[in-house]
Amino acid sequence: MQKAWTPPARFVFGAATLLGVFSTLQSYRMNVLNVSDPMAFDIWRTLALNLWYWYVPATLTSTIFKIANRFSPDTLGWQRTIALHVVGAFSFSIVHEGAMIAARTVLWRGRLFTYPSWPSIIQRLYLQNLDWALMTYSAIAGASYAIGYYRESRTRAIRAAHLETRLAQARLKTLEAELHPHFLFNTLHAISTLVHTQPESADRMISRLSDLLRITFSRSEAACVSLHEELEFLQKYLEIEQTRFQDRLTVGYEIDPDTLDAEVPRLILQPLVENAIKHGVAPQTRPGVVSVGARRDGDRLLLTVRDNGVGLTGGTRARLDGGVGLSNTRDRLECLYGANQALNFLESKPGLIVEMQLPFQRIAAGTDEARVQVVA
Repeated sequence: MQKAWTPPARFVFGAATLLGVFSTLQSYRMNVLNVSDPMAFDIWRTLALNLWYWYVPATLTSTIFKIANRFSPDTLGWQRTIALHVVGAFSFSIVHEGAMIAARTVLWRGRLFTYPSWPSIIQRLYLQNLDWALMTYSAIAGASYAIGYYRESRTRAIRAAHLETRLAQARLKTLEAELHPHFLFNTLHAISTLVHTQPESADRMISRLSDLLRITFSRSEAACVSLHEELEFLQKYLEIEQTRFQDRLTVGYEIDPDTLDAEVPRLILQPLVENAIKHGVAPQTRPGVVSVGARRDGDRLLLTVRDNGVGLTGGTRARLDGGVGLSNTRDRLECLYGANQALNFLESKPGLIVEMQLPFQRIAAGTDEARVQVVA
């Protein structure tokens, strides 16, 4: 168990004071009903005695808490723990009754005792209050265990939540690491096809790839970026693709300015645009158009990638479902937002629309991996 916790002394003695006053009022009511002269009841001595009656266990509460925390069933086992507390309870009863006899002796100077000898007085008072003393000790020790196990369970729950978050962040990092080589290899393959036939175009693509990688590595630790940064990266990527396809590829943007500071996962649009070019524009001979859109719908951010390609044929869906980019995108969205996201494919005739729905939240300054909430 974790470090022992003891209740603050001011609360313990405050509760003991209230109980002492309550016991005094109860004694006063009972004595007034049973004596002919109510003034014969000494309320101040009775108050002092009742306060002392509760201050003794209040004084011992911290010690009982520490003993219960140090010698718990987890360390001693149930049998030894019970035996220990049996000894502790009887020791508590002896100390408490000894303190009460001393208090009575001081307050009434022995006039209260009518028994022939001290042993008979001690025996009577001890047996009279034994059940109360045992129950009081048991209540304090039980409260200690209950509070200790509650705090320990909360600590374990917090640690488990932190562990799940770290595991989810590690999974997210793995997905991003998987996406980078996939994107880089595809781009290098496109460059290699132009090296011998169009060396100037290949040179431009290499230069733009350098700019693209510089942007990528400058925010390599960020799980999420602003939509403005994501579009900046996407524009660099599309410049490479436009160099490759020349007049066959036209790019358009329909971006609501209010969404530019919205928080989006890093590199979330590039795989969707890459699929639009690869499966929509590349297979056809006519000029292709890819349009990227962003708008706000209440508390949702809607991102769309539209193309005028061949549409969602059976072969296209199979290739999309089995591709690294799309499966990676789905996994990253689920890792970041859980069920609070959606990725849908819509027929546009001609072509295809990929719509992504995310929670709308504006990115704060200094956003980094530690700030981004990951859903385990």
